[in-house]
Amino acid sequence: MVDMRLPDGSRVNATVPPVSIDGPTISIRRFGRQRLKRDDLIRLGMLSKEMSIFLEHAVRARRNLLISGGTGAGKSTALGALAESIPEHERVVTIEDTAELMLDQEHIVRLETRPPNIEGRGVITARDLVINALRMRPDRIIVGECRGAEALDMLQAMNTGHDGGLTTVHANSPRDALTRLETMVLMAGLELPSRAIRDQIVSALHFIVHVRRCDDGVRRIESIAEITGMENGTPLLQDVFRYQQTGRQGRKQVGDFHATGIVPRLAHDLRERGIDFPLNIFQRHNGDDV
Repeated sequence: MVDMRLPDGSRVNATVPPVSIDGPTISIRRFGRQRLKRDDLIRLGMLSKEMSIFLEHAVRARRNLLISGGTGAGKSTALGALAESIPEHERVVTIEDTAELMLDQEHIVRLETRPPNIEGRGVITARDLVINALRMRPDRIIVGECRGAEALDMLQAMNTGHDGGLTTVHANSPRDALTRLETMVLMAGLELPSRAIRDQIVSALHFIVHVRRCDDGVRRIESIAEITGMENGTPLLQDVFRYQQTGRQGRKQVGDFHATGIVPRLAHDLRERGIDFPLNIFQRHNGDDV
């Protein structure tokens, strides 16, 4: 079997017997020539204008964001849209297993992992690249997908002054995303107690953006949750925005993005710094569930 990237950025996976029992297979994953921008995602129904305003302020304020979701849910698309808010003068280092992120900033250093050769040598892991990125004076570190021991180094970086980090993780819910991060930290081989790992996670991350591919084929940001602290060893989450389905029109879902009425600490912090932050985007609509 082989996994490769073509010159146009398409990803190819191919297998031959005996791995694929019934014969050779080939799978090609192609990407659009142009990245979907934040305004495109609003038009396509992935998020609301209010959610976009909030996420833009969160990125500019150097909050650490985790994007969670299943396979094909649109995590990388959401990550690219969030990265639009990173100021042009900042140095961005991206770390990916397969380079596919398309960002608009000019000052970008793109790092890519390398699998072992046929002799099992020469491997460069995401953890190696995260450690190396810390020596490159980055303003932002973006890990395309967190899936192993690099989670520990990423969290430590976020806890030691490297604010404004962005990463994605495969998970079915925001709560599941935190559990997966804890498991990945244990993959680093350090015998850390669960409480210590959770403390690291809670102090490092500020918001979880959960993305889902709904049954009508539309990818939507299902919730934006703030991590508010710990209680009895369990991280506390509170939804700031949420998508709620209200019905169907044929095969298409009918629903609405709405604020839960909770004003996150970010809004108060920005207003204390004299930044005009629109608090009205957090107002609940009439008829929202409590």
